[in-house]
Amino acid sequence: MSLADVLDPLQQPLVTVLGTPVSWTEALGFGSGALCVWLVARQHLANWPIGIANNLFFVLLFTQSGLYADAGLQIVFIALAVYGWWTWTHGGGPGSPVLPVRRTTRTEWARLCAAGVAGTLALTVLLGRATDSTVPFWDALTTALSLAATYGQCRKLVESWWLWIAADLVYIPLYMYKELYATSLLYVGFLALCLTGLRSWRRDLAVRQRELTEAVA
Repeated sequence: MSLADVLDPLQQPLVTVLGTPVSWTEALGFGSGALCVWLVARQHLANWPIGIANNLFFVLLFTQSGLYADAGLQIVFIALAVYGWWTWTHGGGPGSPVLPVRRTTRTEWARLCAAGVAGTLALTVLLGRATDSTVPFWDALTTALSLAATYGQCRKLVESWWLWIAADLVYIPLYMYKELYATSLLYVGFLALCLTGLRSWRRDLAVRQRELTEAVA
């Protein structure tokens, strides 16, 4: 039995949304993605293995749809998930094994912005010249935003949610343009979950800062 024989059932239609068939791959990506973001918002460690499963589903989906940067991005997400999984459990430092939520420093913002601009430009050129992508800039932009947001999530930077929100606002119309309506709907849900996650992490940060202030006093 070949790999194609194994993957073929996942590419079969499950339901139809707005006249467009939705495959098992897209549906499973929908469910695992929503669960992953919900767990991240609650700082639950299980978000990492669920996220890895979600990445694998989206590798298949995006490759089929010609979103090559997004497909490649999922591989990077898997590597970052392993890093984030370790960091959340070991990155708190001596006496604090759990990584706390914190704000992004100016230096981190400068590095993220520089990497994001450079990555977007480089990927736009690469996708435009080396692939048949019809949306090279938007594919590159969402890739750069998502990588920056995921890194911030790994470090529990509260502003990483703003990067996810920005990415989702581009993803939603992009996937509609590609006729991935269920995935576009998923990202509407992601956007709502990101707003919830932002409020939750900001609240957690405020509690931690208050506890530190009281400890000093």
